[in-house]
Amino acid sequence: MKPWRRAALWAALTASCAGCAVGPDYQRPAAPASTQFTREALPATLGDDTGHPQQLVSDQTIAQTWWQVFGSDALNDRVQRALAHNPDLDAAQAALRQAQENVAAQRATFFPTAQVSYSPSRQRDAVGTLSPALTSNATYYTLHTAQLNISYAPDVFGLNRRTVESLQAQADNQRLQLEAARLSLAANVVNAAIQEASLRAQIQATEAVITAQTRALAILHDQARLGYASAMDVAAQESALAQARQALPGLQKQLEQNRDLLAVLCGEPPAQGGAPEFDLEHLTLPASLPMSVPSQLVEQRPDVRAAEENVHAASAEVGVALANRLPQFALSASYGGSSTSFTRMFTDDNVFWALAGSVTQTVFDFGALKHKQRAAEAALQQSAAQYRSVVLGAFQNVADTLYAIDADARTLAAATDAERAAQRTLDLTGKQQQLGYVGALVLINAQQAYEQARIARIQAQAARLSDTAALIQALGGGWSESQASAQAANSH
Repeated sequence: MKPWRRAALWAALTASCAGCAVGPDYQRPAAPASTQFTREALPATLGDDTGHPQQLVSDQTIAQTWWQVFGSDALNDRVQRALAHNPDLDAAQAALRQAQENVAAQRATFFPTAQVSYSPSRQRDAVGTLSPALTSNATYYTLHTAQLNISYAPDVFGLNRRTVESLQAQADNQRLQLEAARLSLAANVVNAAIQEASLRAQIQATEAVITAQTRALAILHDQARLGYASAMDVAAQESALAQARQALPGLQKQLEQNRDLLAVLCGEPPAQGGAPEFDLEHLTLPASLPMSVPSQLVEQRPDVRAAEENVHAASAEVGVALANRLPQFALSASYGGSSTSFTRMFTDDNVFWALAGSVTQTVFDFGALKHKQRAAEAALQQSAAQYRSVVLGAFQNVADTLYAIDADARTLAAATDAERAAQRTLDLTGKQQQLGYVGALVLINAQQAYEQARIARIQAQAARLSDTAALIQALGGGWSESQASAQAANSH
């Protein structure tokens, strides 16, 4: 049997005799025992007819393009642009590719490594002191040497398998971090769009208040000249007008900054942000809200699943640390030829070969490997505790948004009632003013009250929309039925 064949057979036999990988086999953390997110069950319907009711639907899947539930083509376009051009997503995708390549590189160590070399040299022997190196006794010569080297480290105790397992878990973590980044980006765009619509509506209402306050001040000035109003009345109205004007620049600043945010989220500089394009009237409040059980949340939230992969990676690292304390095996083989003639390197007399094996065991290192194993075990405990913290945070997110939506529904219903009452008051006051029963100042005050009620309703409506998006995000958004089936299969 030729030497290289003996080496290959030796490596195969050693690999086949390899035992199981040392260290703990990964066990998924147990699902939480909680059966609901809130302390008490919320009503199945949030809000009434005046507050735009929403149904909590159990086991409702969330589409990948979940933002479409708001019924805005402009919003859909913005989210798609952000997902296509946001640099943070590009960075996350590059990190995922890097992690996947590291896994592929580590998997390669399951197989032998072969290297081919060719080394020509021109030499002269010091024949005055040493005998000639060549059998021909030539002093000057050109030596051609070609060689094949094969090395292999049998994975007897699973060092490489645990390393691959750890790297694969890290790659899965990066993939889930990419999912979390996509979810967060889409939610940020949705919230920015809702905020823009809210700010535009508040600016319009504030401008209407300023207009009404200005008219009221002009009327009071006229009445003061005629002796029907006091200087104190004029001063009070001037103060009210100044306060209304003071609120406007802050709203305009928030709108411009929000437009800058939208542009950057879409991967564009603020100067290319474009004109405002979102109105509350064009954003639809979803009639139904998804509601999963707590045990499903750990499968749906990408940040929870990413934290679980950290536990998996840490578990594998314990196996790596333990395997490093056990004997390490290595096999090597070389085959080559050397001659002063290039064409005769592999004739019988010019061929050389070697087979070698080694076993290395650390017997004394002042406890370094032992402490590294203990450090890996502590890291596993740390990642497990961090996983539990992420799960609790996820439960809190869902509970907080559920309570917020419940409160938002009641707030919006009350704000809508208040706006309608203010509108009726304004209409009746307008009719009375036309008949001469009240003055223009009373009508202006009624208009101001209506605009203030309108602003409160706008804020409540925007909060309801934002918290609806927050609930979808808290549940892990983009939870399609196909993903649910795949995760269920993996859990068994």
